Amino acid sequence: MERKNKFAIFILFSVFFLVCSASFAQVIQKDGKTFIEDRTGEKWDITQAVSIGFKPNNFEFGLGRNAFSPLDDSLLQDATENISRRLRILGVPGENETKAFAVNKLRGHEIANSRIDNKPIAAAY
Repeated sequence: MERKNKFAIFILFSVFFLVCSASFAQVIQKDGKTFIEDRTGEKWDITQAVSIGFKPNNFEFGLGRNAFSPLDDSLLQDATENISRRLRILGVPGENETKAFAVNKLRGHEIANSRIDNKPIAAAY
């Protein structure tokens, strides 16, 4: 029985080590710049972050590119009646046009791609 316990502890520590070591990005320094390389092999320039004191070994992979699907602007509507006074919104003013995005709509998307004054915008929450 004790042999099984030792083996289980060994497996547990091995898995823990693999999970911890896999969560950190590989740091690459080249031509005076600092990069991290994610799981897909994509390199991210973190030179500016390092220049203000961030430690490159503390960066993690995060969710990666395209982790969130943007809110489709065609699902939004120009609703000005029956709006709750307690509705939380993210307002984006333009020169001739202003848009308001309901936070509860953004919650599952984090970002909405849209246009104001015929210019592309990204409203993020």
